[in-house]
Amino acid sequence: MLSKAELFARLAEGHAARITVLTPNKRLARALTSEFDAFQARKGLSAWEAPDILPFSAFVARLWEDALYSPMAQTSGEKLPLLLTPAQEQRLWEEILAGSDLFAVPQAAAQCREAWELIHAWRIGPGESSEDALAFARWLGIYRKKTAADIDSARLPDLLSNYLKQITTPSLLVAYAFDILPPQTREFLDRLEAVHCVPQETKGACTRVAFPSAGHEIEAAAKWARACLEEGRARIGVVVPGLAQRRSEVARVFSRVMGSRLPFNVSLGEPLPAYPLVDFALTLIGFSHGEIAFSKASHLIRSPFLGGAAGEMAARARLDARLRRNFAPSVSLPKLVASVEACPGLRRLLERVLLVSREARPQTPGGWARRFSALLDAAGFPGERALDSGEFQARAKWHEALGEFAKLERVSSQMAFPLAFSTLRQLCDQTLFQPESPDAPIQVLGVLESAGLRFDCLWLSGLTDEAWPLAARPNPFIPIALQKKAGIPQASAEASLERNRRLTAEWKSAAHEVVFSHAAREKDRDLAPSPLILDVPQSPLPIPDYPRYRDLLFRARKLQPFEDSRAPPVAPGKVQGGTRVLADQAACPFRAFAAHRLGARALEEPAPGPDARERGKLVHSLMASLWRSLKNSRALEGDLEPAIARAAAEAVKESGLEGRLAELERERLARLAREWLELEKRRAPFEVAATEEKKTLSVAGLEFAGRIDRIDRLAGGRNAPGHALIDYKTGGNPGTRHWQGPRPDDPQLPLYAGAAPGDLGAVAFARVRTGAMRFVGFSRTGDQLPGVNVPGKPWQELLAEWKRDAEALGAAFAAGDARVDPKEALKTCRLCDLQTLCRVHEKLSPFDE
Repeated sequence: MLSKAELFARLAEGHAARITVLTPNKRLARALTSEFDAFQARKGLSAWEAPDILPFSAFVARLWEDALYSPMAQTSGEKLPLLLTPAQEQRLWEEILAGSDLFAVPQAAAQCREAWELIHAWRIGPGESSEDALAFARWLGIYRKKTAADIDSARLPDLLSNYLKQITTPSLLVAYAFDILPPQTREFLDRLEAVHCVPQETKGACTRVAFPSAGHEIEAAAKWARACLEEGRARIGVVVPGLAQRRSEVARVFSRVMGSRLPFNVSLGEPLPAYPLVDFALTLIGFSHGEIAFSKASHLIRSPFLGGAAGEMAARARLDARLRRNFAPSVSLPKLVASVEACPGLRRLLERVLLVSREARPQTPGGWARRFSALLDAAGFPGERALDSGEFQARAKWHEALGEFAKLERVSSQMAFPLAFSTLRQLCDQTLFQPESPDAPIQVLGVLESAGLRFDCLWLSGLTDEAWPLAARPNPFIPIALQKKAGIPQASAEASLERNRRLTAEWKSAAHEVVFSHAAREKDRDLAPSPLILDVPQSPLPIPDYPRYRDLLFRARKLQPFEDSRAPPVAPGKVQGGTRVLADQAACPFRAFAAHRLGARALEEPAPGPDARERGKLVHSLMASLWRSLKNSRALEGDLEPAIARAAAEAVKESGLEGRLAELERERLARLAREWLELEKRRAPFEVAATEEKKTLSVAGLEFAGRIDRIDRLAGGRNAPGHALIDYKTGGNPGTRHWQGPRPDDPQLPLYAGAAPGDLGAVAFARVRTGAMRFVGFSRTGDQLPGVNVPGKPWQELLAEWKRDAEALGAAFAAGDARVDPKEALKTCRLCDLQTLCRVHEKLSPFDE
């Protein structure tokens, strides 16, 4: 054994002493290097030789390279096998398992690779006690044959053991903080006569504390870490179980608590495609050879990593807004190229990409790697603007992943594009990446990453009885009995408990101040602390409260109040938006102002097939075409099928639908027409006077363009009502309550009533919906439309009231009324797409309902 002080003293001698320190993982190697640097700096040194500290796996790979290029290998004629990369090993296993009936081949291949490593690391046989073990034994025979001339990471230490005398090895090899030593590792270290060093224990105070929820717990840990930092602590650790799943939440909470300075680092990088630059590259490659979702194509054409993005930024944004109105949910590259307008730079780049993508014959992974690079070059990747540090490192990692993919040609034959692209994406998904940054005093770690590390203060969070100790995770392809006998920690609950107990004890001596915490509840479930921390005394922990950075910024501003509920008046004359303006003014004055004066509206999302609005247009077109053919109620007595089929076909043709979707819509419209005409047959004789008639309506000095769906001329004597206004509705639940003032929900028909002929006798919605066909409205005599009754007040008084309500809405809009005043509080806001613009939640709380 070697003490840590002795280790640093020997490392300070420099490379002449030929000392190498091995650690179980890369994070511990970096932490030990930082500690040594601090040790040298405390001695007043300004420069020193970097210590040779590296993970065990990296040391073994370095020895293999030394042996491969050593004079011994050049003169003896003995050829060392080439080392397979992890991606090559994974690919070999996937090819072996491809002929099986497994559902998830990549995941099973990764478990087979893990089983192969366990067999060598723990000196156990594959076993044949289960169906999975028998299958693995068969696959293992194939794998051995395929790798007979090569070597993989599982067998490399055993191979190098035969060459240690011919390879230059360190004079002193130190194994630092190895809690678990598989037999293969122990034997290898023994052959090199390695000495061991364990981290120095610290006498510290331990506290246990509970919080109402996991969210409160992370917030408290972040505030505690900030307080420790402000006290001058240099090494602060926060351990979070399941950090891979909670990484975004933890980073968000710590960023909010720390404010403008971000002196923390969250370990466990994200998958490579999570970085926008790499996501763009993969999206473009996939897009070049097939259809992708429109949402991805939208991100692609607006991406800063596409050539010419800065110069055409606004034009490309406008193009995206136009395409959303016409495109299907998925889009191909040729269709997008044909639709690009007013963006010559974008069109030129996409045409270049299309030209490169035409050669899609099967080829080797190396060939595909060159083709993918050519596609990205054709697109001007990664754009003209300078990349920041994170993007620059992400691009370097992308090139590294592409290089690893190209190396697969050693173990794979030619691939078609779908297999090549899925393999590349899988390789990127399995690559965890985190941009390098300066050392931060606060380290947020996963559970197993904290082993062997030492801190000034340490917080262990999330230690409930469900999360700690960790559950056993035996490999399914090796009999569990063999794994237990070998002592593999994750093979059984007993071994996992023993390892977690040792790690818990290590945590207690890893810092001067140690806090163990857990959440008391998760939603409606009570949680209990882990039994491994019950011996830690529970006591209150003072947590300082820090104001949020946004609150500090807000308080520091000089505020100047002004009235924002009144916009400039609208000049008399024509107003864009039609009668929808008055409906929006009634719902919320700000909605009318934002939508019809500012032109604010949400971007549309392409949907599969017609959406509710487009289906409504189809029904309007159907009815207009149908009644242009039928003309009156007498035509309902004959054969209606030819007129129905013709009207449905015309409506679908106008919509632009094609193929099977068009056929389905024609059938749907025909069914609607048949059911609706059965209701029309129950009416008194009538004649259709107009369909889709355009009208200019004057309200409060403003002119609104309108379109009346249908005007019927009613039969009867001289005193009988002469005309009926009919408005088709396909959605919602239309009713006469929508016409009630002073802020009617749907003022369209009441407004039309004021512009209708003087002998108006009925105003009604026509609800065209399968199984619920009916008229809804008012009539002067009550016998002209089925289900339409006489209003509760005189007819002329009702029309005058509608006119007053419309005039009041028009006058308010003309005067610039732009108050955030939804008619029915947040019920009105639910279907509005302007909430982020009006910030209605600052005025109304969801709890008010």
